Amino acid sequence: MNNSYDNYPSIFNLPNEILFIIIKKLNISDVIYSLVDVNERFVQLLFDPLYIQNLNITLMTIKSFYQRTFSVSKQVLSNICENILPNIHDQVKQLAIEQHSIERILTHNYSQLYSLSLVNFKEEILCKYLRGHSAFRHLLTQQITHLNIDIQSDEIPILLSQISSDIFLLILFRCQRLIKLNFCQVFSYRNSFIPICSLPETCFTYSTLIELKINVATFNACLCLLNRHFDSLSKLTINVGEIKCERKQINNETKLPKLKHFSLTSFDMIHDYDKYIIPLLHRMINLEELILFLTVIRTDSSFIDGTELCDQVLVHMSQLNKFIFSINTDVFIENNEMDVPLSEDIQNSFIGKEYGQVRSYVHFEPKKPTNQNIDFEEAKAVVKSHIYSLPYQFESFLDLNNSFQGGMFVNVRCLTMTDSYPFEHEFFKIISDRFPLVKNLTISNLEPQKNKQHSSTLISFPHLNLLNLIDAHDDYAQQFLVDMNTHLPCLLDLCILYESLETVTNNFTNGATRLYCSKLKGLHMDKAFVRPKHFDEYFLETNKICSQTRNNPPF
Repeated sequence: MNNSYDNYPSIFNLPNEILFIIIKKLNISDVIYSLVDVNERFVQLLFDPLYIQNLNITLMTIKSFYQRTFSVSKQVLSNICENILPNIHDQVKQLAIEQHSIERILTHNYSQLYSLSLVNFKEEILCKYLRGHSAFRHLLTQQITHLNIDIQSDEIPILLSQISSDIFLLILFRCQRLIKLNFCQVFSYRNSFIPICSLPETCFTYSTLIELKINVATFNACLCLLNRHFDSLSKLTINVGEIKCERKQINNETKLPKLKHFSLTSFDMIHDYDKYIIPLLHRMINLEELILFLTVIRTDSSFIDGTELCDQVLVHMSQLNKFIFSINTDVFIENNEMDVPLSEDIQNSFIGKEYGQVRSYVHFEPKKPTNQNIDFEEAKAVVKSHIYSLPYQFESFLDLNNSFQGGMFVNVRCLTMTDSYPFEHEFFKIISDRFPLVKNLTISNLEPQKNKQHSSTLISFPHLNLLNLIDAHDDYAQQFLVDMNTHLPCLLDLCILYESLETVTNNFTNGATRLYCSKLKGLHMDKAFVRPKHFDEYFLETNKICSQTRNNPPF
């Protein structure tokens, strides 16, 4: 390698402090492989204890929104294992590895290691290591206090198999010093849930565990975790797949005095909020921080507002000092004559109750004509309210509609837009400005746009990876896939009805939609089809094409 400083004046003239900051921003595996032999100065920087103590031997490569790999190349892995790890293994305190490198990485002794991240593991492989790999089991039993588990899944959301539940129990059994456990919440784009039916009656208390992050399939699983064995648990961050009436009744009354921080997320539509959620919150008598992300369904014409939250939640939590929330309430009514509350009425209900800054809005959708293609609730009129604390801290924003009140949402990565009134071009311009970092966009709107003569203003979603138009009128495919209307430089996956795609691309010959279609990595449609003429040359880079039923899409 040429070591002449003249070839790299912009790098070698920088002080060590700046170089160190730059190196810390890069993937450590690439840095070590690329720079370790440059010169002695770089070697000293790379082997600084403050840098190498956190070793991440994974590299995310995005094949499509749903398909990502995390392996480093064989050449890089060999160099790290043969030339790097022998010199630094006793200084590593935090380690991230994936399933293809674990065997070689764990041949060394990591005497100071306390934090381990297992990334993109298949359930069967991870279970095998937990049961049979002696060095791995020794680490878990004797050293690891912080553990992050990421289980591989190609479709999102997904209910993992019973093996994942076995893995969870094995971890609790093996990790005798575990303080913090993140199980399936390592990456926010994954939405994988584990089926915990019960914990063994005879298992001992997991007295060391203080913090748990986990995705579970059912509300009963949440109760099961809270009711057994976690004597020291003070922080629980849980995402629940379904919150509904279950045949098996689990205790939801015993107080939880040691729980200080509780975060509950569910993308399910919750019909029994008062029956399940409120009693659960009443158990947390010493809670200091509460985070709620929920959608509640009601038929009694009442909305969750500041007064209800105060009377049903806050008065029962005298120690609470931080309350972050995003709560949608959908009230279904039999006719269109209900007095719709004003946004100001709900907004005013938060005044004087120490919520901090809150925003709310109300949206009315009239009763739809009954037909055989919609269910009972869809046939009713619905009044939607959304209340949320500011600044908005969640990565998802659900059911945005034309009553949107504005504001900046820089944390949002997943956005769903739903309305029975059309979304016009100018409204999308507002949304693109207010949600500048959104990566996953779903549009549910079957109404055609009224203003089809779009303005010259180009809309830009510069970070959008996944566009879901499976429940959208053809106009929205025209809005997003025509490159003169919308700028989508990072679009990877498209979910769409086959007929809509066929229409907007003019049987896969339309030059105006060719740019984005030719760059798609994944295409998800509602039914199987025979590829017509021009299809393959239209989708040049698409490596995954799948079909799902309309009621069971992969998103």
